[in-house]
Amino acid sequence: MLSVKKVARLKSDGRYCDTGGVRGLYLQISNGAKSYLFIYERHGRRREMGLGSAAEVPLKEAREQALVARAQLRNNLDPIELRRAERNKQAQAMARALSFREASTKYFEANASGWSNPKHRQQFVNTLAQYVHPIIGNFDVAVIDTPDILRVLEQRVEVKRGWPAGRFWDVRAKTADRVRQRISSVLDWAVVRGHRPSGLPNPARWKGHLDQVLPAPSDIRKTENHRALPYARVPELMAKLASHQGIAARALAFTALCAARSGETLMARWNEIDLKQATWTVPAARMKAREKHVVPLSSAAIELLKSLPREGGEDGLVFIGTREGMPLSATGMGSLLNQLGYGEIATPHGLRSSFRDWAAEQTNYPREVAEHALAHAVGSESDRAYARSKLFGKRRLLMQAWGKFCCTPPAKERGKVVPLRKVTA
Repeated sequence: MLSVKKVARLKSDGRYCDTGGVRGLYLQISNGAKSYLFIYERHGRRREMGLGSAAEVPLKEAREQALVARAQLRNNLDPIELRRAERNKQAQAMARALSFREASTKYFEANASGWSNPKHRQQFVNTLAQYVHPIIGNFDVAVIDTPDILRVLEQRVEVKRGWPAGRFWDVRAKTADRVRQRISSVLDWAVVRGHRPSGLPNPARWKGHLDQVLPAPSDIRKTENHRALPYARVPELMAKLASHQGIAARALAFTALCAARSGETLMARWNEIDLKQATWTVPAARMKAREKHVVPLSSAAIELLKSLPREGGEDGLVFIGTREGMPLSATGMGSLLNQLGYGEIATPHGLRSSFRDWAAEQTNYPREVAEHALAHAVGSESDRAYARSKLFGKRRLLMQAWGKFCCTPPAKERGKVVPLRKVTA
């Protein structure tokens, strides 16, 4: 029988059986190096399984490994094949290992082209970088669980831009819930891509899970609509924009005249504009509803477009940014509103509400005309299946009236009409 002292004493090359110990266990000495072997026969074939260097594996541990192998043989399992399968499994797991930071980048690259609003794409990147990556960014997506998600959502945040300090979920409920949804999407992607076991439930899911430990966002803070400038003040804003230099002023004025979303304006290209037909065709990929939207351009909108410089040919951006080939910054129009003193009462998106209120209160056009002008879905799915018309003719008249209203100087300014300035390249 082998013993600790005998293992240390033996020097000659050869194999020494652990007689009286574990059947099949041997100490092998080759060129002075000592190691343990487990030798067995299976299906008439002799097999040898290394158990490790004697310098690193104690005799007691070698016997324990040999006993496990004996038990596997009794269950008609091959110890070497089992070990090989386990090593392959570990190698596959290592190959599939992916940190949450890496997974979120890959998810973004795979899906960002489908998001029509550039602001939303930037928010995805920024919120994960600010609130998630410092806490679980380096975690393998395969092991992220509910406590990790709660650490993100319950982290303490400091005072920023008027938001109070406190628990993230409590003081920035809307942002926190969007972060939760983004984490959930990344983890679902990781399951499909094989980086996370398919049997694991998504720890960032809300219903039946996190709703048991966190208050609903709607109970914490009522969702605020975009601040909308009263429509009576839109001409006042337009007059200020007309006297203001810069692409941001032209982009904001165009957004107002077309009742468009900011992202639709920022990514507008000249090949979407038909000055002769006075139309702007926004492709489905940039529309929230994923349907092509044709905007009838008012005389004021046409005049504004004619005043703009062109860069990059027909495929060039209409509202160019400071860098060649890049659009105006997503924050440019909002910053301009702040600069002009409207930051507390208006947002670029809120100008759509200004238009909607004006159409309802100052015109006799049916509700459906204004809703189509805003590219909203009108009626039930069944209604839309039968009502294919987008009321383009009536929308053209409505947008012309809106353009005239926007560009009619306020009463106190009517003695000094200020034309839209031409922007030089």
